[in-house]
Amino acid sequence: MRTIVNQPEVFLRQKGIKASFQRVRIFDYLQNSREHPSVSKIFEDLHPHIPSLSRATVYNTINLFLEKHLVIPVPVEGTEARYDLSEPIHAHFFCTGCGQIFDIDTKAFPLPAELKDFDVTETHVLFKGQCPQCVGKTSS
Repeated sequence: MRTIVNQPEVFLRQKGIKASFQRVRIFDYLQNSREHPSVSKIFEDLHPHIPSLSRATVYNTINLFLEKHLVIPVPVEGTEARYDLSEPIHAHFFCTGCGQIFDIDTKAFPLPAELKDFDVTETHVLFKGQCPQCVGKTSS
């Protein structure tokens, strides 16, 4: 379901973002991650490879990406904010058993009739429950 940007530097510049080395690496990390990482996770994973990276730089970059609509927050209660790329548009499923977040294709969900005359620019859908592995653990 993911679209991979082969030239993140060019992509970021097209979105009006200065493509610094650290911003490019953070964007590349996000597009290759399936974890829907928090700022702490991004920092912990990238800092060993980019010793000059600070937690503040990661926060500021995520905030810039939010402002430019490149990422969306995944609203998982009780944990540090988690993030995902906004394209392609998709929903999420949060497993309350193991804490994993799964991407859900939203092409099967038509726009509600009440919104037919609206210009919808952003959608956040979060399903919660248990993934198949956690369901199997509780039923045995």
